[in-house]
Amino acid sequence: MKFREKLSIRTVASGLEKAQILRPKVSHASLVKGSLIVIILVIAFSVRLLPIRWGYYLSEFDPHYQYRHTKYIVENGLLGDKGWVSWHDYLSWYPWGNKMSRTSYLGLPLTAAAMYLVLRALGVPIVSGPSLDPLQSDPVYVFVVLFPALMGTVTCLVMYFLGKDLAGDSAGLFAALFLALDSAYIGRTSLGFFDDETVGIFSILLYILCFLRSLDERKPLRAGLMYSVAAGLSLGYLCGSWGASRYPVVMTALFALILLASRRYSFRLLLSYGITFLLALPIAASVPYVGTGWLLEFEVLSVYGAFFLLCVSEVNHRVKTTSQKLIMLAILIGLVAGGFGFLWWRGMIRGLETKFLSVLNPFVRFEVPIVESVAEHRPSSWGTFYYNFGMGVFFVPVGLFFAAMMATNTSLFMIIYGLTSVFFASSMIRLNIIMSPVISLLWALALVRILKPFVLFLREAPQTPPRKAWQYRFVGKETSAGIVLLMFILLALTYVVGPDFIAGPQSQGPKVYTQAFSPTTVASASLSAKPSDIVRDWLDTLIWMRENLPASPERPGEPGTVVASWWDYGYWITTIANRTSLADNGTWNWTQIEQIGLMFMSNETEAVKILKRYNVTHVLVFVTFDTQGRLIMAGGDEGKWEWMAKIPGLDEKVFGNHTLGWDWVDVNRNGRGFDDYGQPEPGEISQNTRGQETVLFKLMYYGREATLQGYSNLLLEYFEEAHFSQTFGSPKPAPGTSYIPLVCVYKVNYPQE
Repeated sequence: MKFREKLSIRTVASGLEKAQILRPKVSHASLVKGSLIVIILVIAFSVRLLPIRWGYYLSEFDPHYQYRHTKYIVENGLLGDKGWVSWHDYLSWYPWGNKMSRTSYLGLPLTAAAMYLVLRALGVPIVSGPSLDPLQSDPVYVFVVLFPALMGTVTCLVMYFLGKDLAGDSAGLFAALFLALDSAYIGRTSLGFFDDETVGIFSILLYILCFLRSLDERKPLRAGLMYSVAAGLSLGYLCGSWGASRYPVVMTALFALILLASRRYSFRLLLSYGITFLLALPIAASVPYVGTGWLLEFEVLSVYGAFFLLCVSEVNHRVKTTSQKLIMLAILIGLVAGGFGFLWWRGMIRGLETKFLSVLNPFVRFEVPIVESVAEHRPSSWGTFYYNFGMGVFFVPVGLFFAAMMATNTSLFMIIYGLTSVFFASSMIRLNIIMSPVISLLWALALVRILKPFVLFLREAPQTPPRKAWQYRFVGKETSAGIVLLMFILLALTYVVGPDFIAGPQSQGPKVYTQAFSPTTVASASLSAKPSDIVRDWLDTLIWMRENLPASPERPGEPGTVVASWWDYGYWITTIANRTSLADNGTWNWTQIEQIGLMFMSNETEAVKILKRYNVTHVLVFVTFDTQGRLIMAGGDEGKWEWMAKIPGLDEKVFGNHTLGWDWVDVNRNGRGFDDYGQPEPGEISQNTRGQETVLFKLMYYGREATLQGYSNLLLEYFEEAHFSQTFGSPKPAPGTSYIPLVCVYKVNYPQE
């Protein structure tokens, strides 16, 4: 019996010894690195969840449109008679509707729908319980609200590997941390911001990572080919997901040209470049919105041009005799010139779209009011860079210097990326998000290279001859520790105190916190001021429309609710209220937007003629004012009327040169304008009759007066109030402010014919 017990003990001990061999061996450095990566990812995800205090809602406007696409794919699939590719939506742009696959990118909704279906198949609960909110009871809606935070976190992981390839593990960790806390990137990946940028930045970084690894001569050719395929798939996915894909496409062509010019051509470059674009371009062209016509746009032609030069360089390397080189070169030039000439003759080569052309040439946007009217299309100031990136902007030139000194393929690509992104982000404030990754990388590179010698000095005792001891009295351990401490103080000024630390205790704090803690647009009633709590004016109005207005027509000509408003609110009306809008934030039908602007700037008699052509049943306006009744330009239509006049080609000054319906008179005749101290005073503001006769003026001021005093002195001939977000005579400012947001829905009463 004892023998059996000893044998059993020996058997167990032997098994444990064998199992110990299979135990993974993790070094201390790997454990620390892995822990830091996990901490960074947790920080990235947690920061992006901060807007949840304002409610679990989609933010801004475009995310609501993307949600509708995702839900449609989940319910109807991608292909077939009822699939997404066949979807003609009549809730927007009535009566024409919108062929959704022809006006929308596919990447984001398809990705979200696929992930949602996988989670549903695995039985993962998405909705915790029933909700009175019609959207928050929808599991697709709940998932897409969280989706941006998930993608932002995963992107930080990709950033780590890209930074690691650039300058080692330390640079990768810092780059991931900087991107996780980058305010411009947080603004587009926080809870509820379900838009193209969530997958766009991820796929840009994944593409750059795979493409640069495919060029690494230290990797086997087979690995290089696999990375080339991955780069092509990533770029194709990007091109089918985001309009900014044109940027990395052209940047890659420029990178290839610079490698050629610097005599760094290799067959690996030609192979990787060719495979990448051979996969990416057909994938992009298969997306209906992109189409085959995109293959002949100017920016894609640069890809062909760079490939042609790579082929010429390869011929030059392969062919030995001069005569053969000339013959091959002549054949290549003839083929390219002939093909280009034929395409040009047939008019198949397309120029850039206006919004992309306005990035290259900012003056173009002044010629197109509808492009200029969008706030995120306006140029960035240099102060914007500082407040977005903090002390990181001062490290970017240093990072560019070290990248140039390294002169690797990865560092050269980052130099191109850094310099070009500064131009594009300066041209359009929305493109600060494209600049965020390279700022993080260059900042990390600069920080690591600056700190490396001082950290080594702290870790090792100096071994030096006595005759050089004076050098170490100047750069001793105390100095090294001071430099390291200074770098972390600079980080604290950005991420703890805030970039406006000089302003003192009244400063707003770190931009990362204020950006992440900003309320979702619909939960703050679209106010430009930050309230202290949720503001329900827009939410309650849209839910009222959903529950009380008659259903919208399924096809043109059928009876039902059709709502006219300025295009800013179209996505909310179609998604949250589930009612047909005359225009939405897609702004692709400029003619219809011109007609809406003309309607608002016309008198009632002319306005109802325009509304009748579209069978409009209700008109919605949004106005903001303070408790004293003064218009405050805090996001309402009182600040958008100029664009309603400019877009149809009207002279906005004939409706008021101070604001709509009011003229300012320069009594002093000194020409100083509104900034003249002491002006305007009573008597210096006069009524503008034409402005006060416009439909927009009447609908805004009727609502304002009714809210403040319980009645209005304005008489409406063809409009009657259907729903106001404020109670008559009982104004309720947004919490923590003196601002009153008022959403007014009016019913249209057409004259008897």
